[in-house]
Amino acid sequence: MALATATALAATLAACASSDSDSGSSSGDGTVSGEVSLLTPIFEGSTGKELLEGTLLPEFYEMYPDVKVNIDYSSYSKLNTKLTTSVASGLVPDVMLMGVGWIENFAKNGVLADLSSLGLTEEELSATHSSMVVNAGIYDNKVYAVPIMLDARFGVARMDLLEEAGYDHTPTSIEELREMAKALTVRDASGTMTRAGFDLQSNDSRQVFETFLFSGGGDLFNEDITAPAFNSEAGVEALQLMSDLVLVDKVEDVGYSSTDATVNPLINGRAAMGLAHNNLWTQTLEADPEMLDNLEPFLIPGDDPSMFFGGTLATMSSKSKNPEAAQALLEFLTSAGPALAANEQRGNIPALDELLTSDYVTNNRFVQFAMENLDVAKHEGGPAEWLEIRGNFTPAIESALLGQTDAKSALDDLAATSLATMDSN
Repeated sequence: MALATATALAATLAACASSDSDSGSSSGDGTVSGEVSLLTPIFEGSTGKELLEGTLLPEFYEMYPDVKVNIDYSSYSKLNTKLTTSVASGLVPDVMLMGVGWIENFAKNGVLADLSSLGLTEEELSATHSSMVVNAGIYDNKVYAVPIMLDARFGVARMDLLEEAGYDHTPTSIEELREMAKALTVRDASGTMTRAGFDLQSNDSRQVFETFLFSGGGDLFNEDITAPAFNSEAGVEALQLMSDLVLVDKVEDVGYSSTDATVNPLINGRAAMGLAHNNLWTQTLEADPEMLDNLEPFLIPGDDPSMFFGGTLATMSSKSKNPEAAQALLEFLTSAGPALAANEQRGNIPALDELLTSDYVTNNRFVQFAMENLDVAKHEGGPAEWLEIRGNFTPAIESALLGQTDAKSALDDLAATSLATMDSN
């Protein structure tokens, strides 16, 4: 189905390109040729580079020998700056891989090609992909991106440690989560923490807050995306809970772990429970495979138990001089084989439904858990100004976790700043 969709899109694009492009990218006989640039935050590191350049692109060149791909690697932390700079310079990459919550901004500003105008519909994508992530590539009822992978955040418990403390199940309520986290926290005779009862700090604090917010029944923005909603009662309760875990229950000291931790504390037993990325499974498989049987995923309890999900989507520049070649590369990267390889490399969740029965998925319990709960998952983003707004979350959340301000004040101030940003554009 996906191939049929891609083929139809390519044929439509070829028709458009034959009349619109002045680059000569089409030979007129169906051959696709030309030089295209790819900006990617995935395929990172030597392993990712070898996968992309040593395995995948050679397969692409067998299909399209007259296309040359120039790769620009980035990280997600530097991607927005790189994209913004490329837009300002007019040198926008032909194919760009970007995250959930990013599409709105670049679509609104005309950077991305409208794939709907080339024949790709939301209905077609939803027939072959999870509709949850398809929606992340839609802006103003038009398709601007094709999903490759998802990544989720949910609770994970070390069941061996829970059982030692007398628990045979993961938390079923916020009250039980706090009680268990306190009971599982360990300090030495000097008071130094040797095991966190619940680890909040190994993941991005904004995404941790969003996971608690979603499980509490809250949303980031109102339904028509005109105003913040994260400072609702559910939002304040979510941030208050995070603050209470640190400042009142003392189940994790500030600085005990971080997003830069070499080994996730759930793997080496420095934490008994925590908020984790689904790639914790792959990390554990590499570091200590015997520990996998002790890791139990669970939804953070609340009024509406949920999980956070992000992802990576493929887009095309609206100004590509070689749209046929760019489209061919987009199709290739989002097709089953390359998408599966990319997901395996990052330990992520394939967006293409046909990959759900692959050995990789069926042998990865965290990926299976995430997929089983996609119907209750929510993603960040919403307004076109999200990339400007989201950077303000971390200092607001950290001010509450450090006790410098209360949860309501932190979120109200953040909401006011966010609304001003939304209204200024």
